[in-house]
Amino acid sequence: MKGISITLALLSFGFISSAQNEDSLMIRRIADEILINSRAYDNLRYLTKQIGARLAGSPGMVKAEQWGLKTMHESGADKTWMQECMVPHWIRGGRDEAGITSFQSTTDGVGITKSEKKLDVIALGNSVGTGPKGIVDNVVLVNSFDDLETKKDQVNGKIVFYNYKFNPAYVNTFHAYRDAAQYRSLGPSRAAKYGALAVIIRSLTHNMDNIPHTGATRYDSAYTMIPAVAIGLRDADFLSDKLANSKVSVFIRTNGKFLPDTIGHNIIGELKGTEFPDEFITVGGHLDCWDNCEGAHDDGAGCVQTMEILRAFKAIGYKPKRTIRFILFANEENGLKGGDKYADEAKTKREKHIFALESDAGGFTPRGFGFVVSEEQFKKIAPWRELIAPYGAGDFVKGGGGADIGPLNKTFGTPLAGLNTDTQRYFDIHHARNDVFESVNKRKLELGAINMAALIYLVDKYGL
Repeated sequence: MKGISITLALLSFGFISSAQNEDSLMIRRIADEILINSRAYDNLRYLTKQIGARLAGSPGMVKAEQWGLKTMHESGADKTWMQECMVPHWIRGGRDEAGITSFQSTTDGVGITKSEKKLDVIALGNSVGTGPKGIVDNVVLVNSFDDLETKKDQVNGKIVFYNYKFNPAYVNTFHAYRDAAQYRSLGPSRAAKYGALAVIIRSLTHNMDNIPHTGATRYDSAYTMIPAVAIGLRDADFLSDKLANSKVSVFIRTNGKFLPDTIGHNIIGELKGTEFPDEFITVGGHLDCWDNCEGAHDDGAGCVQTMEILRAFKAIGYKPKRTIRFILFANEENGLKGGDKYADEAKTKREKHIFALESDAGGFTPRGFGFVVSEEQFKKIAPWRELIAPYGAGDFVKGGGGADIGPLNKTFGTPLAGLNTDTQRYFDIHHARNDVFESVNKRKLELGAINMAALIYLVDKYGL
């Protein structure tokens, strides 16, 4: 009896080892195909240099959708289509301007020193404009929302300057971003509550250049919508230093406004499953980007990685068990209408979505994946670290996913994952004019696609 048990154990070990070896060889085939024949970098060059900015509702969005559909087809999809959704249409409407108009000395109580300095600013996405004459008034320095409460009697009829800094103690810079992002999203309405005319927000970055970073704000309907701009860090420090000793008056002019909602599209390519065609695996990135940049890292990288996985699977003759959908999502930056539409239509059709993966952390060195899964599912996934680690993304953690695939989890409880990259440089360029093709490294971009493809292959083979 004991000998039989040992034999069964050895057979079991041999089976596991054989399966692991088979998986390792398959992932190696995928990696070789991408490293040697990848189209991702060339696709990214075209998207950024020939199309460029592609905010929802813009002409760039339309061009990007047509390019995405064509490229998805050329990458080998069994089927491609455009999934229509209504998207918001916010426009910047012209150049954003700001400048310091005067310093009034408070040290001796007499005299006004007049000076002028242009400030590098950019209007926050979805923000209202100042009107053609702009706004000029004194600035109230606020270092936090708690600080705002102590100064609430000072801000009526003034410009509030939120000088909340990225926390340098966070090693993962996404943690610093989440901590500071509340001032961009909630800050304008919190200041408007106390009668502020406009807000200036310290850009969400720890980089010490002077490039301002945009991003969406969110108005509370209970309060007046007021103009809002982000300011470059050097100018932010200059302004805060002046406010320490002087009254400072600032001029702001912005032109942002909403036009009526318009039609946008998710771009979808599909490989039909051979055994479980009614079970769906989704992988994607978002096609839109802010109007002040090329959107190379955010999220051109995720889009071309998605299509590269499709191309590589077809090139090596991989036939998935489950149906895999490759998606370029619409309107992630200022509305999430693409992700919502995809989940809503899946619900209407009663589709079974077993897993979704997103790349929206830039084309930087892959480090791992963040999973939104049950404990049981995470235990099943954990041994895959050994297969994926040689390609860089062996750090598996709980918590992650992505904005575009989040509605699938909310609707179906679909397990999610997001590609985690080295975060140290991401917020140097996030939502800023230096998010351009030249900031992306070809090798790192391709490694991200390899790791994503490996995870998709394993989920397709073993399920969750």
